[in-house]
Amino acid sequence: MTDTKTLGFIGLGVMGEPICRNLVKKSGKRVVAFDLSAEPLQRLRADGAEVAASVADVIKQSDVLFLCLPSARHVRAVFEGDGILKNARSGQIVVDLGTSSVSQTRDFAARLQAKGAAWADAPIARTRQAAQDGTLSVMVGAAPALYAAIEPLIRCFATDVTNCGDVGAGQVTKILNNMVLFETVNALAEAVAVAKHNGVDPKLLLETLSKGSADSFALRNHGMKAIVPGVFPERAFSTEYALKDLSYALELAADAGIKIRGAELIGTVLQEAIDKGSKDNYFPVIAKHIDKA
Repeated sequence: MTDTKTLGFIGLGVMGEPICRNLVKKSGKRVVAFDLSAEPLQRLRADGAEVAASVADVIKQSDVLFLCLPSARHVRAVFEGDGILKNARSGQIVVDLGTSSVSQTRDFAARLQAKGAAWADAPIARTRQAAQDGTLSVMVGAAPALYAAIEPLIRCFATDVTNCGDVGAGQVTKILNNMVLFETVNALAEAVAVAKHNGVDPKLLLETLSKGSADSFALRNHGMKAIVPGVFPERAFSTEYALKDLSYALELAADAGIKIRGAELIGTVLQEAIDKGSKDNYFPVIAKHIDKA
């Protein structure tokens, strides 16, 4: 990436802001950022980033543009209009760090390729703390040459970077990662509810399970840090976003003619939690509604 002079960054939310900060501190490149919210822009300017005036402005200034947006709908909004497709130039690279539709990802990649630009899907995994620490896991969909070009930049905020295949493969892998996570968290929520009503302390239950074959990242993080203490804050990975990501998995399965009953069930569970007012809460909040039921 020695010929890359400027990095652009659009989307400075819970994950995007610390990722952008790590690029500012570690990449050695000029970083130009944009977000609709002024507060993260002010903080990043203090850390050394420059602030763009608009989506089009940051695109025009960037050699490599990172997106960290909540959904496929938000990505489409910056792709169309006075956005990426209109302003992209030959040799430019766009790296999408969000979890998004596979079909949309491949469509955008093809449309940029026609202009001589490139699109890589590189959805991020792990927690907000990992984003701050620069220890995320990133699953990349990109041809080998493109992957080689962007990997050093991704390693500014990630310790595990995997080339999953050509464009779209990163999204497929991340979508299935999240599907398994949601189903696991639901199993933990059910186990805690049953334990609680049968006189077994939930914390002791999960500590004991962590010593056996039921141990998992979800148990030690979502279970111990959210379900057991009943802490389900906003501005974390919300129930609404979880259902959005699950919908991508259901779409992939439907396209393949595969029935995934467990995923369909957790979709119902997530929707019920949203209907009961937990749309914006950290998605392990499903445990609260299971217990009430």
